[in-house]
Amino acid sequence: QVQLVESGGGLVQPGGSLRLSCVASGFIFSMFTMSWYRQVPGKQRELVAAITSDAGNRNYADSVKGRFTISRDNAKNILYLQMTSLKPEDTAVYYCRAFLDTFLPPYWGQGTQVTVSS
Repeated sequence: QVQLVESGGGLVQPGGSLRLSCVASGFIFSMFTMSWYRQVPGKQRELVAAITSDAGNRNYADSVKGRFTISRDNAKNILYLQMTSLKPEDTAVYYCRAFLDTFLPPYWGQGTQVTVSS
């Protein structure tokens, strides 16, 4: 069955770094556009970064440009999010998402908590 398992979250001080990972299984990872979303209680889930199937294109939310880097390893079926210069407003549950086309509902992971606090 399809699985997306995030890891790497935790508590970090402002200015610190974290690397999130999302291990995929049960589908052809290399065909899917992958993305990271985040959500805080009471707010809608928001797109953080996205990467096309061949990693040829990457997009970022304005709030994370220059600080976060999305990447993928299609040989290992892993999606990454390198986060640097973290701010308290980056605190959220981070989810990975796999999208193929509009005829197939996207796949979601269970999320990993990132807390930025001193």
